[in-house]
Amino acid sequence: MAELLGFRGRGHTVGLVAPAPATIFAEAVKSDLPHATLSENRWAFPFAVTNTARWLREFHADVVNTHSSRDGWIVGLAARLARVPLVIRSRHFDVPVANPWLSRHLYATLADHLITTSPKVAADFRELFRLSDDRVTAIPTGVDVVKFSPEGPKASFEFPPEATGPLIGIIGVIRQAKGHPALFRAMRQLANGGFPMRCVVVGDRPNRALLEKYVGDLGLLDSVLFAGQRDDVPAILRALDVLAIPSLHEAIPQVGLQALATKTPVVASNVGGIPAIIRPGETGRLCAPGDAASLASALREALSDKAATQAMCERGRALVEREHTVEVMLDRLEKIYRRYLPA
Repeated sequence: MAELLGFRGRGHTVGLVAPAPATIFAEAVKSDLPHATLSENRWAFPFAVTNTARWLREFHADVVNTHSSRDGWIVGLAARLARVPLVIRSRHFDVPVANPWLSRHLYATLADHLITTSPKVAADFRELFRLSDDRVTAIPTGVDVVKFSPEGPKASFEFPPEATGPLIGIIGVIRQAKGHPALFRAMRQLANGGFPMRCVVVGDRPNRALLEKYVGDLGLLDSVLFAGQRDDVPAILRALDVLAIPSLHEAIPQVGLQALATKTPVVASNVGGIPAIIRPGETGRLCAPGDAASLASALREALSDKAATQAMCERGRALVEREHTVEVMLDRLEKIYRRYLPA
């Protein structure tokens, strides 16, 4: 939506193709954007391709930018069928490619250019698919620095009276790669050492129940609050003493940049593209992925050495303002589009 609304604001005509139940589809309708429904029925694959191709021709699309695997295949094929001049494939995750031989068609045949969110992922794809340097570009998702500002309302959370200590947050879809269990183990270790803390978990998924049971097994039910899906992320970030990003693999997490923009201290795993924004000793602290002791140590240091932490927060905000705003992202995307479409 940041890309769509940003480019519309620059005078371009933009539209969305997505499954009707998707959150972004509802947002596109609310924002009065041209839109088409992408079928979720895998048996309707050929019809999804032809219907999307028809819509793209009627829309007179010059650029198609796909953002996930399934739409990469359907809309990528449709764009080729509709003779769209430029097809972009955006890759947001740092996870192994399951079938490189087949996926090569998704990232090369059905795409003229690949955009990733981190230099590390860009380098990996250049090597995996033997793509030239000018076929792959790293562009992290831009942050609205007005919305994600240090000034503004703070969210409030109700914990039991016996829950004490600083407020830690973890924000994102609840899935194995996000490393929630390591954070809870770190909390248990810190509590055992006389350094208790509270934690708010923002995000949801069906396996949330398993995570809640794990929290109970660790004896942390009073200290961990599952807040579910929330839209007030800026207010939540302002309320936190530290944001934890204990991911097992990651490109450049958007919430990391958002935290830097709100001057929220960050402790994150040293994996993927995270070190490109959470720079140890400069904008935040890193820990070993999956290592609860390493995470506990970094959290305690971030909360104890307040002067150093505040200095990192100031530098983090400056980094986002300099390199990671929505406008910077749009400038870089537009430069790629115009390189392929000089007319």
